[in-house]
Amino acid sequence: MYKKTYPKTFPKGFLWGGATAANQVEGAWNIDGKGMSTAEVVQKADDRRQMSMSDVTQETLQVALADTTVERYPKRRGIDFYHHYKEDIALFAEMGFKVYRFSIAWARIFPKGEDQVPNEAGLVFYDHVLAELAKYDIKPLVTLSHYEMPIALTQKYNGWAGRETITAFNRFTETVFNRYKKQVPYWLTFNEINTGTWGFHETGAIDKGLSKKEQLQIRYQALHHQFVASAIATKQLHEIDSTAKIGSMLARMQTYPATPNPKDVRAAQLVDEKNLFFTDVQARGEYPEYMNRFFYENDIVIQMAENDQAILLANPVDFISFSYYMTNVTAHDQVGDGAGNMAVGGRNPYLKESDWGWQIDPVGLRISLNTMWDRYRKPLFIVENGLGALDKLENGQVHDQYRIDYLRQHIEQMKESIKDGVDLLGYTMWGPIDLISFSTSEMSKRYGFIYVDQDDNGEGTLKRIKKDSFEWYKQVIKTNGEQL
Repeated sequence: MYKKTYPKTFPKGFLWGGATAANQVEGAWNIDGKGMSTAEVVQKADDRRQMSMSDVTQETLQVALADTTVERYPKRRGIDFYHHYKEDIALFAEMGFKVYRFSIAWARIFPKGEDQVPNEAGLVFYDHVLAELAKYDIKPLVTLSHYEMPIALTQKYNGWAGRETITAFNRFTETVFNRYKKQVPYWLTFNEINTGTWGFHETGAIDKGLSKKEQLQIRYQALHHQFVASAIATKQLHEIDSTAKIGSMLARMQTYPATPNPKDVRAAQLVDEKNLFFTDVQARGEYPEYMNRFFYENDIVIQMAENDQAILLANPVDFISFSYYMTNVTAHDQVGDGAGNMAVGGRNPYLKESDWGWQIDPVGLRISLNTMWDRYRKPLFIVENGLGALDKLENGQVHDQYRIDYLRQHIEQMKESIKDGVDLLGYTMWGPIDLISFSTSEMSKRYGFIYVDQDDNGEGTLKRIKKDSFEWYKQVIKTNGEQL
C-alpha cells in the first residue's frame, strides 16, 4: 500500500550552523611558518560591484610579493580569528551551533605547497580549533581548498594548470586526513569549484590578458586536475577514516528563461547545464555527454592521464553541498552581464537586490534544492547562504531586521523542500561573524550575527558585538527551525 505521508519539518539532528574561510577570517598571514596564499595577493576592489579576485597578472603578483603590508591586501589580516578563535567559537556555541564549516589553509600546513614535511605549528593551530569545537559538541565541516592555495604553486606550475599540483594537493589531504581522523565527520574538497571558469582566484592559474580561447583551455584543464585530485582525496578519506563523509561544493546559480520563447528556455537550459556540469563529474564520476559539444565548439582539449576516468568513476562524493545567494535570467540574445559582482545573467524585474547587486530569491532556493535532489539522489547540504549588508553600529547595537527577514524567507523555503522529499543534511549560513568579503576584500560587506569592530582600512578594536540576528538565530536552532 502506498504510504501517503511526508516530512513536515526539519529532521531531528539537522545540522544548523555557520561557515567561514581561512583567508577571510584567520589573519596571521606571515607568522608561525605560514606561506603566502593566492588570496593574499589580491588587492581590494575599487568598485564594490566588480570582483577583484581574478585581476592578478605576473606584474601585480610581483608587486604583491614585494609588499609585506596588509593595507592593500585585507585578506592578510582577516578578523584575527587566529588569536580570537576561542572567543568566536564560544559565541557560535552560545547560538547553539551544531556544525561549523571552516577551511584549513593549505599554505599554513605546506607553506610552499609541496614541502616534504608539514609545518607542525599550522597543524597544531587546527588541533586547537578542533578541540575547542569538541568542547561545545560542535561538529566540524572542513573545506580543503577555499580559494587559498599556496602562491608558490602558481609561481612554479601556474597553479592547477600544472598536473604536478595534483600530487601536492593530495599530500596535503592525506596529511590532514591522518592528523584529524575521527575528529572531522564532514569534509569538502574544492569550494565553489565551478568558479574556476572565472580564473585565478579558484585555479591559481594566471591567465588574465589571454584570449578567451586560451583562457577556456587553461581553466577547464585546471578544473580537470581538480576533479582528479578530488577523487583521489575521496579515496584517501574512505581508506583513512571510513566513518567520515566527503562532498563536492558548487556555487549554485539557478537561471530562469527571460521569456517563454523556446529559444530563451533552451538558452537557460544551456546555462544551467554548464553550472551543474561540475557536480555531474564529482557526484556521478564521469564527464556528461552534453559537454562534448561545448568543448568541441570552443576548441578545448582536456589532456587526461590513462587512468583519470577510472579514478573519477570509482570515487564519487558522498554528498553534495552548494552555496546559494541569487538567481539570474537568461535570454538567447543576451548582451552583457547583470550589474552585480557575482551576476552572470540578466536582471529579474520581480526580485529585489542587495547593495552589491545580488538579486534576492528565496523561492529559487527551493527550486535549486528540488532540481539537485531529483538529478543526483544524494544528500544535499546548503553550506553558504546569507545577506551582505551595510550594517550600522549605533549605541553599541546593530539592528539588522533585514538580515533576519532574508534568512527567514530562505529557511522557510528549505522547509518546503524537505516537505517535497529532499534529503537535506544541514545549513551553514555564510559569515556568522563579520569577515573580509570574498569578491571585493572589503569589511563593509557584513554578513554576520556578530559584528566585528573593524573598518575597510583595518582600523578598530576587533571587539565582537552581538547583532539582533544573533538571538533570532539562537531561537531558530533551539526550536529546530520551528520558531522563525
